[in-house]
Amino acid sequence: MEVKEKLKKYSDAEHCPVRNVISHFSSKWSILLLHILAEESPMRFGEISRVLEDISPKVLTSTLKNLESVGLVCRKVYAEVPPRVEYSLTPSGRTLIPALAPLVQWSIDNFASIVGNRGQSGKRS
Repeated sequence: MEVKEKLKKYSDAEHCPVRNVISHFSSKWSILLLHILAEESPMRFGEISRVLEDISPKVLTSTLKNLESVGLVCRKVYAEVPPRVEYSLTPSGRTLIPALAPLVQWSIDNFASIVGNRGQSGKRS
């Protein structure tokens, strides 16, 4: 069965697996965060925020909570003083990385041309 035919069964947004699943990790921060945790894990909140320098603490917290709620990221709290919390990918999160890695690499490879083409769509040669 072709992808188009498979997706036709899910024309209702509520029951579409592609829209529902991808919506949980399609933000720019989610993809970067998953990629970072795939390369170095576990990581603490401060370590993540130092790597993603321009993410606000509020957005980082929200992104981590979202990824944890859908089972892609694990949050481990240690009963220590001061408290220590570490984040890592779950087994499910690790299975997503081979699918995301080409997208991350494509973004790196095509960054200059995409940024260079912004605003050019209305101009004719």
